[in-house]
Amino acid sequence: MKNKYGFILIKPQLGENIGASARSLKNFGFKNLIITSPKYGWPNIKAKATSVGAFDILKKTKVFSSTSSAIKNFDIIFSFSSRKRDINKKHIGINNFLNIIKRFKKKKIGLMFGPEASGLTNLDLSYSNYVVQIPSSSNFKSMNLSHSVSLVCYEIFKINDFNKMKQLSFVKEIGKKGKLTELLNLLISKLEYKNFFRPAEKKNSMISNINNLLYRMEPNDKEIRILASLISSLSKNRKKHN
Repeated sequence: MKNKYGFILIKPQLGENIGASARSLKNFGFKNLIITSPKYGWPNIKAKATSVGAFDILKKTKVFSSTSSAIKNFDIIFSFSSRKRDINKKHIGINNFLNIIKRFKKKKIGLMFGPEASGLTNLDLSYSNYVVQIPSSSNFKSMNLSHSVSLVCYEIFKINDFNKMKQLSFVKEIGKKGKLTELLNLLISKLEYKNFFRPAEKKNSMISNINNLLYRMEPNDKEIRILASLISSLSKNRKKHN
């Protein structure tokens, strides 16, 4: 399902952003990168350098001279912008975008991103079905091209692949209560020897707090042995050196 998507970069200005975008596509399982009229031509050395292990994406990248030719094979086009545009298009948020693409399971979906300096023109936006506003701080809305692509890749990946990912389970064996009680008795006896429980009327409360702390930690038998060894070692009298 995820490879029905095409990521369309309109007139990208920096090869580095093309390469970083290709890397994001590969990170999240996408393959189809399309660009129109890259400023520094194609193929681009800087794009290759920043793509790292995603050079295979760049080798298959299609280059077009216009927006209309870049989007011609898609059924639905989403344009991405950090601000609302004054055009007669339906503006939606990222959550609505995700809900919509869930409904179009058999459609080819184009995801269009504008150039770094100016973003998509009104003419570019006229080819889209929806304009998606990427949420960002009101103090600084401008977002790097490759960052926008990464964010959209991740959001689509979540709805398509998260259920397939297996959560690694972590099972910890909790130590026997008897062993923990022995540890607590050792600790309390050492603290009594050091005259720790002062004033005397607060001793029971202090012991309860110590019990709560250790039982909440839920140490296993090995950890209990380590703690007992530490307590015993710290309570021993230091030998005098000659």
